[in-house]
Amino acid sequence: MTDPTTNAAAGLAKAGDTAGLEALIGRAARANKGLPPVDKWNPDFCGHLDMEIKRDGTWFYFGTPIGRMPLVQLFSSVLRRDEDGKTYLVTPVEKVGIRVEDAPFVAVEVDASGEGEERVLTFRTNVGDVVEAGPDHLIRFVDEPETGGLKPYLHVRGRLEALVARPVMYELAELGEEITIDGEPMFALRSKGAVFPVMPVAQLDRLVAEA
Repeated sequence: MTDPTTNAAAGLAKAGDTAGLEALIGRAARANKGLPPVDKWNPDFCGHLDMEIKRDGTWFYFGTPIGRMPLVQLFSSVLRRDEDGKTYLVTPVEKVGIRVEDAPFVAVEVDASGEGEERVLTFRTNVGDVVEAGPDHLIRFVDEPETGGLKPYLHVRGRLEALVARPVMYELAELGEEITIDGEPMFALRSKGAVFPVMPVAQLDRLVAEA
């Protein structure tokens, strides 16, 4: 019997509008339970698609914002970032490149439960992923030269990350604590037993004094 995803997902790069893309990807996604196993698919590269994810999480197709959230969620389910650092939409038979301005997702909400080593930080992304930060979902902080601040990123799945939205970052700042790491006092976050260093306490004190 022919795998329905083999024929139904073909032509991704040639689809002329979002309705065509939705039909193709939807048939591929419905053949699997939960998120499609994009990391297990190894299709041929079929070129680039005029699709871009902006820094704020807005998806554009041929320069026009995609306003339907169910459609964005469907597209996000077949995203994959490969070892080449590029991001693709992937079906069982086809892989097409898209542009990503920063991270493909945005962490728009955080919930903190527990205290100290028992604390769990649970994030929600703009496309509905719910992720508990911890050993399997790391938080990393990147210097932002243009502002002199930091940009936090949360690992979501595969090589895909979410940029933590600024309001959520302010919430995280309230949840940080001083933890000594390798002999140096660090301002850090805890979640599910993992510790995520933000910056040295001495650096934080200087920033507070300069503010």
